[in-house]
Amino acid sequence: MMWKRLVVFLAATVVFPLSFRAPAWTFTAGAVSVPGDHASRAENSPLPRLDSSPESRREVAVTAYNNNLALVRETRDLDGLPHGELDLNFLGVPAMINPRTVALRSLTPGAELAVLEQNYEFDLTSPARLLEKYLGQELELVETDQNLNDRTTRATLLSTNGGNVYRSGGKILVGHPGRIVLPSLPEGLYSKPALVWRLSNSGPSAQQIEASYLTEGLSWSADYVAVADPGTTRADLTGWVTLDNHSGASYQSALLKLVAGEVQRVTQVLREMAVQEGAAAARPPSFAEQPFFEYHLYTLDRRTDIHENQTKQLRLLEAHRIPIVKKLMLAGDAGQFRGRFGTIGENLPVSVVVEMRNAKEAGLGIPLPAGVVRLYQQDRDGAQQFAGEDRIQHTPRDETLKLRMGSAFDVVADRIQTDWRKINVLPYDAEAAFEIRIRNHKDSPVTVLVREALPHAEWKLLEQTPEGKKVDARTLEFEVPVPANGKATVRYRVALKM
Repeated sequence: MMWKRLVVFLAATVVFPLSFRAPAWTFTAGAVSVPGDHASRAENSPLPRLDSSPESRREVAVTAYNNNLALVRETRDLDGLPHGELDLNFLGVPAMINPRTVALRSLTPGAELAVLEQNYEFDLTSPARLLEKYLGQELELVETDQNLNDRTTRATLLSTNGGNVYRSGGKILVGHPGRIVLPSLPEGLYSKPALVWRLSNSGPSAQQIEASYLTEGLSWSADYVAVADPGTTRADLTGWVTLDNHSGASYQSALLKLVAGEVQRVTQVLREMAVQEGAAAARPPSFAEQPFFEYHLYTLDRRTDIHENQTKQLRLLEAHRIPIVKKLMLAGDAGQFRGRFGTIGENLPVSVVVEMRNAKEAGLGIPLPAGVVRLYQQDRDGAQQFAGEDRIQHTPRDETLKLRMGSAFDVVADRIQTDWRKINVLPYDAEAAFEIRIRNHKDSPVTVLVREALPHAEWKLLEQTPEGKKVDARTLEFEVPVPANGKATVRYRVALKM
């Protein structure tokens, strides 16, 4: 047990919170000077005790998942291991660690290091916790006058609930204008979370160990920047990884891997899968992609520092002159077929959709993690302007990205139900007719895709202008050319089952 004096500076009143002043730990309420980094429950144990700090790390690898989860694997050097049983304080673990997922093994050939017991210590030192440990015990209250002379009063701490209450010389004191001096650091408090193992060693005194565990508070997401040419026919695409670390620990010079995919949160299965990852690929690019289980794994080709409470961005990919197609789309609602409505909408917005093929021949052809794609385009002065953004799901290679960028300013439409009636022509029981009037105020012609969603798979077109196309069992589509500063109208009648 460490018997250095612990000094807690306390400006206490009945109403206001505590104010601590000391050179070591700083809290919202003040500070604490601690004799040593921690006080282990193992200090009272007759067994030998060793500390392993993050400074003894030989290597650390971090595999981050999309769902606020990361697998950490640490390799550390241990010296002075005695034979037989011992207690090992494994310091520097994240505050968000899941202790149920911890695994420890020795990497030294021929070593036999067995874990007999594991404890996760998270009873952390704080001013409030320190005083709680001294309830009912005697301590010192120290006042310093203007000449810097100290006056010490011995008192028994009776309560810390809403303020400190003491008994001294037969009197009850509520608060104290000075500071509190504790004789020692209470047992069982740690400055930071720690894993405490009781080990049995029958191997050498110097070993290399590996500890792996899952922690929350560390996750990543993808963001993409697409810069389109003035004609919106090609775009340059840059992908970025944003890594957020709120796990409660830092990881220096870490091997970083990212898993893209919807991973089932079954902890043991996830840990075992992650251990099977492959090695990092050669550069370039910044991240090398490879299949992993039913997901995709991205490995950074260099080490990086991941600091606590840090947001880090790393380049994921870069591709140039990818062909893109801009489309104008007007979508209908299946509810418009269920009764008489008349005019359904006027000046309806027409959506702007940009399509991009994730194919090798287009300059991409790699699995794209879910994220936000932001589109920029050059104006007449050559400056890039923001044109819209959309979120994509995990997209395999050879699939098409469909990005809704917003609504067209100069293209609007009216939707009118011109007829609706019940019929008894099996298998249909209703008939509806619509007119969609599209107005183009641009100085160039456009083509608008009108896509109608039907409420049932049983339907039949009776009239159509222009010709429609059945996309699937419940979707009818019209491709409508609209002249510059002109108009176009879609008319159709359909028999359907409600």
